[in-house]
Amino acid sequence: MGKKIVLAGGSGFLGKALADFLVTRGYEMIILTRGKPFNDGEIKYIQWDGFSLDDWAAELNGSYALVNFTGKSVNCIYTKANKEEIIKSRIDSVRVLKEAILNCSEPPQAFVQAGSLAIFGDTHEICDEDSQHGSGFSVKVCELWEQEFFKVVLPATRQVLLRIGFALGRDGGALEPLAKLARYNLGGTVGSGKQFISWLHIDDLNEMFLQSIENENYTGIYNATGPNPVSNKEFMLTLRKVLHKPWSPPAPAPLVWLGAYLLMRTEPSLALTGRRCIPKKLSEQNFRFQYTDLETSLSELLQKK
Repeated sequence: MGKKIVLAGGSGFLGKALADFLVTRGYEMIILTRGKPFNDGEIKYIQWDGFSLDDWAAELNGSYALVNFTGKSVNCIYTKANKEEIIKSRIDSVRVLKEAILNCSEPPQAFVQAGSLAIFGDTHEICDEDSQHGSGFSVKVCELWEQEFFKVVLPATRQVLLRIGFALGRDGGALEPLAKLARYNLGGTVGSGKQFISWLHIDDLNEMFLQSIENENYTGIYNATGPNPVSNKEFMLTLRKVLHKPWSPPAPAPLVWLGAYLLMRTEPSLALTGRRCIPKKLSEQNFRFQYTDLETSLSELLQKK
C-alpha cells in the first residue's frame, strides 16, 4: 500500500479529480466528507463535520500529506447567511485541521490548502503572487482564509497555498454548463467581455498539487493558473470555435444579472468580473505546463462530449 494522503472536502469537482489522479500515482486516499463513511474502490471516505476534532483526526497521524478543499461553494446568491457560511466553513476547517496536525506524533510532511485568485478582485492589471489585493466580499474571504492558514506555524509540516484559477475539467466545474450554453447558440460574450479569465487545465492543476505534496522546495503561496489568461470575449469565441458554433448573441450585463438571480440562483459578479493572473512562482520552480493554449485545452476536454 502506498503513502497515505488525507483529502478534506474531496467530494467536489476538484477534489474528486485530484483523488483519482493521486490514486494513479500509487497513493492511498482518505477523503474527509460530511456524508456517510464508505469505500469506493481504492478511496476511503471518512465522516467529519468540518469544524470539530473527532475520530477522523487519527487519519492524519502518519499520513504523508493533507490537502484541504473544504468550503461552501461561492456559486450562490450572496445573502447575509450565505456570506457568513462561505467564510465560516473555510476558517473552521483550516483551524481544526491545524489543531489535528499539532496533536499528531507523526504529522504529515505537507499541508496543501486550496485558495482562490479572487483575492485580486476585478482587475485588468497583470497579477503575480505579490500584487496588491482587490476589494469586496470575495477578496475579504480570501484574505481571512489565507490569514488563518498561515497564522499558526506547523513546526514539522510544510505549508503550501494554491490560489486556484478557472479550472477546465471533464466531469464538473464551470466548463460543462458553458459548453452546453454554446451548443444551444447561447455562448456569446458575457457583459463587456473585457473581464479576464485566468484559466488552467485540470491535468496541470493536479500536477501542481502533486508537486506541492512531493517537492520540498514548494512553500508559501502560489498562483495556480496557466500562463496565458484571456478575456471573456476571447474565451467564448474559442469555445464556440471548438464546438463549431460560429456565432452566439452577447449577454449584456443587465441580462446576466437577471438570469443569475432568477434562473441560476447565483451571484452575477462571478461571471461579470475577472482577473489577469500569472503563475510567477510556479515558473520560478520550473513547473512544466502540459496545456498553455486555450483552443488545444478545450478541444482535448470537449472532444468526447
